[in-house]
Amino acid sequence: QVQLVESGGGLVQAGGSLRLSCAASGRTRSTYAMGWFRQAPGKEREFVSAISWSGDNTYYADSVKGRFTISRDNAKNTVYLQMNSLKPEDTAVYYCAFAPIIGLVVEGRIDYWGQGTQVTVSS
Repeated sequence: QVQLVESGGGLVQAGGSLRLSCAASGRTRSTYAMGWFRQAPGKEREFVSAISWSGDNTYYADSVKGRFTISRDNAKNTVYLQMNSLKPEDTAVYYCAFAPIIGLVVEGRIDYWGQGTQVTVSS
């Protein structure tokens, strides 16, 4: 079993920045990919970003490309999502995701989810 705990959400004005963190614990296996999804009210959960174990491979949804940056610190079993130039349409609950390889994260085939952290961007 793997536990994922997100932090860093909050309320920010449009154009502002936030950094989300997700710490993994438990039986995390030797290597794994991680990522972020989000779900806005009345909408389906959607892919935001993913990162491989080494950090060499990353993927982003078109809607966040150039504004969001995913990174990880394997010594801390933590993944980060730096969000810049935030827009009101980025408002959502952001979920951390865990899967054996990055391709599975991108496809939404997730083994474990975090509990979610709210991000609200005011106009």
